[in-house]
Amino acid sequence: MIDYIIENYWLLWTAIAMLCLCLEMTSGDFFLTCIAVGAAVSALSCIISVPLWVQVIIFALTSILSIYFIRPHLVSLIHSGEDKRLSNTDALIDRIGVVSETIQAGGFGRVQIDGDDWKAQSPEDDAIEKGMKVKVIGRDSIILNVESVD
Repeated sequence: MIDYIIENYWLLWTAIAMLCLCLEMTSGDFFLTCIAVGAAVSALSCIISVPLWVQVIIFALTSILSIYFIRPHLVSLIHSGEDKRLSNTDALIDRIGVVSETIQAGGFGRVQIDGDDWKAQSPEDDAIEKGMKVKVIGRDSIILNVESVD
């Protein structure tokens, strides 16, 4: 069995590549994909009967080069739309809500948006009465800055 593997290193490199690709499905950080690329290139180098020590060097260099040149592109592809998704209070900006507790001039009140009740303040000099519609114009931490909608 050992003699067969020694005569067919391409099989060992292919097994390493497949194992790395299977393990990559559990991690998702693309380091194991780069190692799989290195193992695949080493398996291809077996075709031209390259000695084992050269195959190991090819494996190491190809894996390192893949980490520096291929991995950043894969990561940017998988995370391409993340900066456009807003969450938490950032997603409330420009939304319309209803005042559930009067917002005092220079003070605080509460605004209801989609069934959630938020603490709010207004830069306006007049109080915004309960039941009026307001638009979220910004936020300070979890306190919404709102203005009345006419």
